[in-house]
Order: sequence, then structure tokens, then C-alpha cells
Amino acid sequence: MHLPIPLTTAPMEARSVDALPEGDRWCYEPKWDGFRCLAFRDGAAVELRSKSGQPLGRYFPDVIVALAAFPANRFVLDGEIVIPIERRLSFEALQLRLHPAESRVRKLADAHPALFVAFDLLVNAAGEDLTELPQQARRKALEGFVAVGGAAAAFRLSPSVADRDHALGWLDALGGDIDGIIAKRADLPYLGGSRDGMQKYKLQRTADCVVGGFRYGKNSKLVGSLLLGLYDERGLLDHVGFTATLPARDKPELTQRLEALIETPGFTGRAPGGPSRWSTERTGDWQPLSPQLVVEVRYDHVSENRFRHGTSLVRWRPDKAPRQCGFDQLPVAAGGGLGLLQRGGPA
Repeated sequence: MHLPIPLTTAPMEARSVDALPEGDRWCYEPKWDGFRCLAFRDGAAVELRSKSGQPLGRYFPDVIVALAAFPANRFVLDGEIVIPIERRLSFEALQLRLHPAESRVRKLADAHPALFVAFDLLVNAAGEDLTELPQQARRKALEGFVAVGGAAAAFRLSPSVADRDHALGWLDALGGDIDGIIAKRADLPYLGGSRDGMQKYKLQRTADCVVGGFRYGKNSKLVGSLLLGLYDERGLLDHVGFTATLPARDKPELTQRLEALIETPGFTGRAPGGPSRWSTERTGDWQPLSPQLVVEVRYDHVSENRFRHGTSLVRWRPDKAPRQCGFDQLPVAAGGGLGLLQRGGPA
């Protein structure tokens, strides 16, 4: 490719904050629950690169086709790949795309096409490098770029607002389709690989979970993580995530306590080690426990009845009955994020 920035360009990253910044220097966007992606096009050639620089095109041939059909034949976009299923965004569907068989990937793409959600323009249709321009100017250029494209398939513009309260309202309105808010400095250039110009804010919630199993630490005889479960409406214990924030001083005693409770099956519903392209050889290596222990954990996002990221241990709950730990503690997934992704990205 003969573009003014290389395929190895690192995307801007965001620094985690406990409160969303405010002031006229900031603009706000939803933090979509998808795969971060830089999209490069030079003539007929289209490349998709992940945040770590890995090629993504073979897993998202539908996005390649959509970007190849865009009116502009030269550009570099920063955005997110998402997959809508029944008006909601599915992270599990994204994971399933990371499959070695091309036939399987194409079958999945036909069943549930992906969308590319654009939120920054790094190279415009004239082949000009925009990374030195301030965010505010790049955003204006992006909106003009998208307007020229019309209703291109599989392509959407992420909304951007200057109103902090409006942005915070997305967290309640959009359910699980976003996992936070991104704040961007409107006056700064594109700082690839840096966290200086962006901040991310996520709601922190807590839930009481049953410890349905555990894993030993890597190359260790001590516990490394606790496997968490919640009871569903049928009374089955589903695996929902893990916590590995265990104080080192507590691990010897905790390991003995856990080993005394080892008992199958552990989880009576969905169990750890289910199909996932993120799985490792240790994913299925876990010890089932009699469901007697309860912990309170802090989490930031729920997707398809799972904690999307690792949780933080808050405290043990000996006062809580395991059967009281149900999915009713989690926020109802309202969805609605697709409503923001019409052409032009209304806020």
C-alpha cells in the first residue's frame, strides 16, 4: 500500500478514569463492545488490523467487501467492528468469527453480517495524512467523508457529543451495547500508541456470586483464580466469570479451604471452558466445588450473561446463602445501541 501512514500504525488508547472529565476541551463517544480496528484502503486493496497490529481481514470478509465498495478509494479509518443480532450487539458472535476454517467464517458472515463503526479519519479520500490535525477537525472531516458514502452497507458513524450529561445518559439507555464512555481531547492530534488524549469511563457495579470452581495458578499448587456462578430461573448454576485478585498472603490457607470442597459437577448449567477462540490450553483445567462459598465482586460490564472482563474481589459473604445469588442482580440488557448507528450517527 502507498498510504502516508503505515499498516503498523498503533491506534490511540484510553486511560481508565473513575469520573468522566468535563469542560469544553472534551468530546464524548460510546465505547462500543466490539473489536477495535484500523481499516486501510488503497485502491482495490483493503486491510484490517487489530489494536495489536494483527490482520483481521480473513475473519471479516463482509467488512472487507463493504469497505472496498465505499466511494472513496483511499483512506485510513479508526473504528470498531461489531455484530448485531436481533437488534443487540453480540460479542460472542465476534469471538466465533476467529475460526481457522474459511468456510465457517463465511457461513457466519452470511448469517450475521458485521458492521464497521467509524470514529476517526486518519487519511482522507485525497490521500492526506490527518493525524496532525486536532480531534475536532478530524471529526468534521470524518462526518464529511461518511456523508459522501451515503448508505454504504456495513458502515456506520459513531456519534460524538460535547454534552457530558448526554453521554452519561447512554450508559443507562443502551444496555449492554456499550461498556463505557470515551472522552477525547478536542484540541489534540491523533496520538497513536498513547493514552494522553483519551480517557475511558466505565460504571462499576457489584454482585454476590457463588464460587463454583477454581483454577490453580500457572506452574503453582496454589489457587490462581475463583470461578464465579449465578443461579438462573431453572435453578441451575451458570458460570459467569472469574476473579484473580486474591492476596498472595491468603492463598495457602484459601487453597486448603477450596481443596476440601472439591466436588463435581461444580456448575450445573453453563460450565467453564465453553467454545471460544480466546480459549487457551488451560481453559478447561479447573476444579469443581460444592456450591457453599459466596463472594462479592466488582465488575464493569455484562455481555450475554457473562462478565466481559475479570472482576475484583470485594469481600467474602459468609452471611449470604448461595441460592440467593441469581441473575436478578445484574442490570437488564436494554440494548438500543443500533439506534445511534444510523447514517450520520445521530446522537
